Amino acid sequence: MPELPEVAGLAEFLDGHLRGTVLEQVQVVSFAVLKTADPAYTDLYGRAVTGVRRFGKFVCIDTGGLSLVFHLARAGWVRFTDSPSNSELRKGKGHIAVRLSFSGEAGGHGMDLTEAGTKKSLAVYVVRRPQDVPGVAALGPDPFSQEFDADTLAGILGASSQQVKGLLRSQSVIAGIGNAYSDEILHAAKISPFAIAKNLDRAQVQVLYDAIHSVLGTALAEARGKPPSELKDVKRSHMRVHARTGESCPVCADTVREVSFADTSLQYCPTCQTNGKILADRRTSKFLK
Repeated sequence: MPELPEVAGLAEFLDGHLRGTVLEQVQVVSFAVLKTADPAYTDLYGRAVTGVRRFGKFVCIDTGGLSLVFHLARAGWVRFTDSPSNSELRKGKGHIAVRLSFSGEAGGHGMDLTEAGTKKSLAVYVVRRPQDVPGVAALGPDPFSQEFDADTLAGILGASSQQVKGLLRSQSVIAGIGNAYSDEILHAAKISPFAIAKNLDRAQVQVLYDAIHSVLGTALAEARGKPPSELKDVKRSHMRVHARTGESCPVCADTVREVSFADTSLQYCPTCQTNGKILADRRTSKFLK
């Protein structure tokens, strides 16, 4: 699933290529992805793009009074081209869910929102303001916003009995962090994914705050300037523990371990994060004896 760094890189790329262009056509191939009916998506036709922004993991294409907002979910992505096709797409066929066509002084652009797999979660909204999207309205503070400082994080953690891994992934608590970067942040902070949030002391809170900014900041720098076709590989290339089960930890050379759940998994380093203890591979796990 694309997370804050990839979505930020994507929004920056789209802003640089689409700002000032005119949205000429929207083909909705899979109407299941369209979550709004008023305004109609056809109301976007002929509108100039005034900018592209990010809200958490949402991308917002602004057109002066109306916005097209999309969330790529787990298997969605963007395919961008400078040679757009105006051919009519067949409904319900292939991986393309929505096709957008833009015109501009320097030529046309095309953008497909695609989704692989059988579980469809890609979501598209046409709204008068981004906050009309429920998921955007419910977002917690962005890690790079002025309102998110170490004291804010301390308050969030101190009020929760949740495991810190799950808390970091909660979009209503902190916007933009998902499964992959929560693994990376906790590894950098040397904190167990099963640690209870309110039990972290102030020193650990500060280390976690610093890790959030260092891990996401590095990933943001890597993503900046990359086209959509390269962003996924950029994300994979700098992961230290996420999706590295069985490999050596680059910090201590211990073996990266995994805990699997019904529809997801996490990775961690026992030496760096759990004092060498192996976490049981079940949802309600405590440390194995």
